[in-house]
Amino acid sequence: MRSSEKRIAVLEVLHEHERAARHAWVVDDAVPASFQQSAELVVREGLAELADRDTRAELSVLAARPVRWAARLTDHGRDVLAFAHAWLPTESDEPQPGPGERLVELRPAQMSAVRVFIGLAHELATPTADGLAERVRTASFSRTDNRWRLCLTEEQITSVAYGLCLHRLTSSEAEANRFAREYGVAYRPAPVTRRPMPMVSRVVSRPDHAASED
Repeated sequence: MRSSEKRIAVLEVLHEHERAARHAWVVDDAVPASFQQSAELVVREGLAELADRDTRAELSVLAARPVRWAARLTDHGRDVLAFAHAWLPTESDEPQPGPGERLVELRPAQMSAVRVFIGLAHELATPTADGLAERVRTASFSRTDNRWRLCLTEEQITSVAYGLCLHRLTSSEAEANRFAREYGVAYRPAPVTRRPMPMVSRVVSRPDHAASED
């Protein structure tokens, strides 16, 4: 587990126990000693705070027993947790293509490029396909496969290929090349006009779920 995942996991536990506590503090009998040690990380980062001696004394009176450890999220910790909930994609069922649609699975790096493309729609000379922005906004994410899933028409798939072409010419070629292999559409200069045109080819590979890189 990455350090960021460990951090969010600790914050999640503190948040859940805080919600159940009468006094908004997570006390020592609510979590194991191993978790108390893990919480030191978020305390050092200012995401949680430990109760001082006076606060522990007050909690001991409420609990009718000695409270030797208590912690709670700071405002900064709550902000970090809220940001994590908004940022991390949620798992959902695989979308089912409708008539004239195909299931498209994009790696995170591809999806990031497509989102930039959608965000620039009003500034581009070549418009995005109708409905593509909404499909991108409502795409589902598979944590198991590390893929964004969305159902697109052929026009929308071609539009994605154009967005990835722009990405290829300004950043990285890998995303567009992979999309061309898996969905058979890539933008290339026309032989005579040299204007970029969608080239449709035979799909030579299907999305490889074994590879997990972005």
